[in-house]
Amino acid sequence: MYSSFWHTCLDKSVSRYLLPALAALAVLAVTPAFAAAGTGGDIDWMNMGMKLLGGLALFLFGMEQMADALKAVAGERMKIILAKLTTNRFMGAATGAAVTAIIQSSSVTTVLVVGFITAGLMSMAQSIGVIMGANIGTTITAQIVAFKVTKYALLMIACGFGMLFFSKQEKIKQYGGMLMGLGLVFFGMSVMSDAMSPLRSYQPFLDLMTRMENPLIGILVAAGFTALVQSSSATTGIVIVMATQGFITLEAGIALAFGANIGTCVTAMLASIGKPREAVRAAVVHVLFNVFGVLLWVGFIPYLAQFVTWLSPASTGLAGTDKLAADAPRQIANAHTIFNIANTFIFIGFTSQFARLVEKLVPDKPIEEVIIAQPKYLDEELLETPSLALDRARLEIGNMGGRVKEMLQDIMTAIINGNRIMLRNIARIDDDVDILHGHIVTYLGKISQKALTEEQTRVLVDLMAAANDLENIGDIIETDMVYLGNEGIEGQVSISEETRGVLHKLHDIVSITAELAIDAVTEDDRRAAQEVIAMKADISRLMQSAAMHETKRLVAEEPNRLAAYTLEMDLIEKLKRIYYFAKRMAKTVEPEEASEHAA
Repeated sequence: MYSSFWHTCLDKSVSRYLLPALAALAVLAVTPAFAAAGTGGDIDWMNMGMKLLGGLALFLFGMEQMADALKAVAGERMKIILAKLTTNRFMGAATGAAVTAIIQSSSVTTVLVVGFITAGLMSMAQSIGVIMGANIGTTITAQIVAFKVTKYALLMIACGFGMLFFSKQEKIKQYGGMLMGLGLVFFGMSVMSDAMSPLRSYQPFLDLMTRMENPLIGILVAAGFTALVQSSSATTGIVIVMATQGFITLEAGIALAFGANIGTCVTAMLASIGKPREAVRAAVVHVLFNVFGVLLWVGFIPYLAQFVTWLSPASTGLAGTDKLAADAPRQIANAHTIFNIANTFIFIGFTSQFARLVEKLVPDKPIEEVIIAQPKYLDEELLETPSLALDRARLEIGNMGGRVKEMLQDIMTAIINGNRIMLRNIARIDDDVDILHGHIVTYLGKISQKALTEEQTRVLVDLMAAANDLENIGDIIETDMVYLGNEGIEGQVSISEETRGVLHKLHDIVSITAELAIDAVTEDDRRAAQEVIAMKADISRLMQSAAMHETKRLVAEEPNRLAAYTLEMDLIEKLKRIYYFAKRMAKTVEPEEASEHAA
């Protein structure tokens, strides 16, 4: 258990946050040292650098740990919240804010929105309100960080560790992970704050911080740092840490927070590379909204500073740097929240205009470019929230099932009419089915590596089995039935009108069961699954009737009668196999025993 925990720590923090963040902090820590070269200062730069980097590592990992625990605790509730999304743009913004506050990632919220657009459940214009609201949700981190409870950090870590490692209940472990992550955030802040204390008397660093008074410089520095560490929450947290030492004024802190909003757009754009057009458009909306918002407010920073100074609680009995250190953190957090809320209300009336602009900037690809099937719903960003990732795998199985339905719908007509073009097209569609099956299985494999509840593990196993059964149906159609169709054409086999009616009737009912099974898995519809299982007796009777018909037809005086009989019996057998796999798919949703009891 311990080795897997630390493997998770290294996997998440080093790959996503720690390495770029350490590189950035190293630059910031070493720069003053170069500036002081030859001055013989008393500051221990090596010790300070270690504390800064260590504190940042704890801070970033704590945020990741807290966010992961929140996703695990609230994953199921998020699905309920998202299900209530309406065409009302204000409701969409509120939902985007709520979901992002829970999962602490605006990029994940954007991924969810892209899935809704791809599924046709939401238009681009409707989704923009959710993306705007996501910016409000990200301000929760800054509000948490601004609380001065660092003296309780080690107690939080100890309690969280105890809950995480000694409790046998999954929920308690998740809450323990959340508490431990929060403690690490505050402890990392404390370490960084202590490391920065000597800089209070180091004039070159104070002069550097004074330059942040220029809004453009502050915005550019914060945007660059956020683009490097790919976390606006991390940048805002570090700004608040510097504010607790009195290094930056409120106006400089606001400018840095603005820059963090622009820098986080880099994350959105990077995440959209190689994704469907809808994902790129959502990322562009995020960029335009954040950049326009900063441009709108950059000239009003002094007025915003005055407003939050009036709004925020003020300390008494302090003056100068001490008062700045006491008041600025809460004021910066409040300014960050007010800025994002105000921008949402200002721009939410222009969602239609945003949608039209984005569709012009990112037009649809020409149809001829779309050659190889690509998954529509699978996204790596959702892997940290298994309940949502499993839902996406379920939707992708539906996408794969749509192609299998198309194959099944056409195959009997293609065989009976001897249509080579239709047979080739069916074989080509199966290539898409195989590609999507590979993506689904790989995605489910990645989900299996996460911390899953017993119910999530059961769902994952069932979805894996359903995807395999669906792929088997595709293979029966492409490998076996297409082959039979081509053999019939080569042998000039003719099927009588009466036999065509029997085969079509059997094919139709098997097609219905396959479609119901796919719908049952995609929509988690137990009623549809029960229907598939209950049709077993009807299918058996039709199979027997078809076999009896073939036996009678065997003695008919027609050319190639034996070849026709062999082809027709093989088709009946393949349809029987398709029903077998459709029934297996249905059982992943509703086991046959449960269906029998319900009946």
